Amino acid sequence: MIKEMICVSCPIGCMLTVELNENNIPVSVKGNTCKRGEQYAHDECTNPVRMLTTTIKVSGGKLSVVPVKTSKPIPKGKMFDCMQVINNEVVDAPVKMGDVLICNICDTGVDIVATNED
Repeated sequence: MIKEMICVSCPIGCMLTVELNENNIPVSVKGNTCKRGEQYAHDECTNPVRMLTTTIKVSGGKLSVVPVKTSKPIPKGKMFDCMQVINNEVVDAPVKMGDVLICNICDTGVDIVATNED
């Protein structure tokens, strides 16, 4: 099977053509101008991950929400589960930038971290 995708590993945005075997494992990658494109195609086909950025509700703060992000990328398939947990969370003020607000969200080994103050 052939899969086409745009590499987002660098600003160039190469159009990749990935040949996959019967197990959806890349056997060849064409169109990349650097080695990062080959790694991106492999990762995207076998275990896609994304950074998650959103907000969490704050109780007793200057603002009603604080922006947050994952401490590292999480599996793409866990995005909705993580958002469900985050949407049900309310943290107490004060919140400082860098505070870990949720540890090990959805057993991913990844924390949810404040990116600003309340």
